Amino acid sequence: MKIRKIPLRKCTGCNEMKNKKDMIRIVRNQEGNFSLDFHGKKPGRGAYICKDIECLNKAEKNKGLERSFKMAVDKSIYSELRKEFEAYDGQ
Repeated sequence: MKIRKIPLRKCTGCNEMKNKKDMIRIVRNQEGNFSLDFHGKKPGRGAYICKDIECLNKAEKNKGLERSFKMAVDKSIYSELRKEFEAYDGQ
């Protein structure tokens, strides 16, 4: 039986390599809007983050999203992502 390779991605907050399915994707679409993709199906450029709000805070502090998307990310985008994250976490 062939063993399947588990895809790994690097968290933009803590910089640890983890299983892709254990992470949340942050997507920037063609219009330039950012959103969280909990299922990995949304189109657009993506970066990955752990399912921990602390990693989002670290990504803001160390400018992880700016490096991943190669553009400036406004503070309001981080607050919107934080709200989406907390709303999903409560489900």
